[in-house]
Amino acid sequence: MCIDANRPPSRTRHLPGWLLLAAVLVAGCDRQAQAVASKELVFESQNFRVVSIDLKRESLSLHWKDPDSGEPYGTINALRQWGMSHNRRLLFAANAGIYDRQFAPLGLHVENGKAAVPLNLAHGNPASGNFSLLPNGVFAIYPDGHASVQTSAAFKAAGKPAQWASQSGPMLVIDGKLNDQFIDDSNSLKWRSGVCAKTPHHVVFAVSEAPVNFHTFARLFKEELGCRDALYLDGTISQFYVDGEGYAGAPTFMVKPYAGIFAVFTQTTP
Repeated sequence: MCIDANRPPSRTRHLPGWLLLAAVLVAGCDRQAQAVASKELVFESQNFRVVSIDLKRESLSLHWKDPDSGEPYGTINALRQWGMSHNRRLLFAANAGIYDRQFAPLGLHVENGKAAVPLNLAHGNPASGNFSLLPNGVFAIYPDGHASVQTSAAFKAAGKPAQWASQSGPMLVIDGKLNDQFIDDSNSLKWRSGVCAKTPHHVVFAVSEAPVNFHTFARLFKEELGCRDALYLDGTISQFYVDGEGYAGAPTFMVKPYAGIFAVFTQTTP
């Protein structure tokens, strides 16, 4: 049950008692829901799932391995089950950055202030796939709760320790401009996911509901979502999970084990 302790809006003050209580409950639930807001969006005749997170009200974290067993979660559902066993409900989850054939993050991976994998500034490695389509970048959340998306070089130059961070690539939007590596009419179509920090405390994730090329996906972030810097997370296998809505993105038969998973948890309501 959601209850807002604040005084209800003036237009509800003269409602009957039971109706006033209902208005307060609905308003409270709506405000709580907006901390993790999910919507379907159509851009260039393509469907996308867009999830916005208010970092002032919800905590976004990154997960690779179960701290008890040391084994990778691998799937969003496994992370969800872990949360349930620790009295935490999963509100949102998305696979993180690019990983290698050993199912380990290919670039920087920071959990709770500790770097499990260091920043990777290697250039032009064909085995890195999209990671080598430069510039790549880092999505980071800092100890004070603010988030940013930067190129990997800018992240290194800033020298600020992150609380949670994942490196992936390529950058989709850089300082308000599309990555000039992208081709408008490219026929390289995949399910794609990405992230940006519209403001230091407003993070936006997006995943395509059908295969799209990099150019269209980057334009979604720049033109529709208003992001000055956006980072590609992964393709083909990318999925989001939203509590109460289920999964969006690639079809389940395409999904393979993940290395890193972004998540928003809340305490389970008794």
